[in-house]
Amino acid sequence: MVGNVESIIILKIMTKKIVSIFLSALFFSVCAFGQSVEKLPYGKTKDGTEIYAYVVKNKNGLSFTAITYGATLTEIRVPDKNGKLDDIALGFDSLSGYESSKNPYFGALVGRYGNRISGASFEIDGKEFKVSANEKGKCLHGGVEGFNRKIWRAEEIRGKNFAGVKFAMTSPDSDQGFPGKLDVVVIYTLSNKNALSIEYFAQTDKATPVNLTQHTYFNLAGAGNGTVLDTVAFINAKDITPVDKDLITDGSFMPVKNTPFDFYSKPVRIGDGVGKTSNTQISFGGGFDHNFVITRKADGKMRLAGIFTEPNSGRVLKVYTTEPGVQFYTCNSMDGSLVGKGGKKYSKYGAFAFETQHFPDSPNKETYPSTILEPGDIYHSKTVWVFGAE
Repeated sequence: MVGNVESIIILKIMTKKIVSIFLSALFFSVCAFGQSVEKLPYGKTKDGTEIYAYVVKNKNGLSFTAITYGATLTEIRVPDKNGKLDDIALGFDSLSGYESSKNPYFGALVGRYGNRISGASFEIDGKEFKVSANEKGKCLHGGVEGFNRKIWRAEEIRGKNFAGVKFAMTSPDSDQGFPGKLDVVVIYTLSNKNALSIEYFAQTDKATPVNLTQHTYFNLAGAGNGTVLDTVAFINAKDITPVDKDLITDGSFMPVKNTPFDFYSKPVRIGDGVGKTSNTQISFGGGFDHNFVITRKADGKMRLAGIFTEPNSGRVLKVYTTEPGVQFYTCNSMDGSLVGKGGKKYSKYGAFAFETQHFPDSPNKETYPSTILEPGDIYHSKTVWVFGAE
């Protein structure tokens, strides 16, 4: 039973003394101060499955909405410097948009392997596994039917100073070609300090690659309100993992110093770098679509990954993570043809994604930290988005 697996995961984490206040909400029902969780119908999938939305609010008016289709974050409403609330996450007005093949992973929970696996194949203990190829012979974000297209079980959770939603589902053995039955728990919580946390847990019965991430597209001026070129970014990375023309990493590390990727020496406008196609790496991505190296060691320590400031609204996003890397993507392929919330057309550079992760193609790169989860071990990862305004 999956429920038993969830209990085993939690029990093992407690035994290892890494349980947090977030998991305590799975066992205790405590009233949240000034917070609420509301469950609402969101529509039915093409095959008739009922989908639900969970709207979580804190005492400051900040809120997020997550649905059981893809454990997708459909809205994040954040106040600006004048207290005006706006939705800063790109997405669609209805379920049909998220089901569409044109959906570029808006707000999705991505897995079993976030980012790219070259040749849609890898080896474990000398055995080759062929997985779903959905991007020119590569496996991207888990394949054709990744976790973003799964139906997740959900339940609300509450604590003294937070509220949220726990999502869970089981990926069967050979799902998209990946070995092992994988039981997954993902917890979204919102605190009264305007911190939205995403915590991931997984357990397998066979060795398998696992690299889970959250694929929200941010525009701190408001979804569909122009580009993010004026947004000022600091990324806590001295290196990137360079790619070839197919956006596959080569196993090396490239210093960002004196390149358009240097958001480390000082915060700079996103627009100062995306158009510098004379840089080979920028030309490959058509802008930023690269993994930034927060640390070369996957030690599970929480670190600052980046800070983003939107000058007009004053909104600030700070990202902390236990992951060693983060994919920074600036919507290089959007051209205004994709219609999102409120009928707004999403343009090139109309948002940025900041996907905390292990490095791309790690199953095929010995120089990168391993992403192989072994039976008996617990996959655990945590990312925190802290919102503010200047």
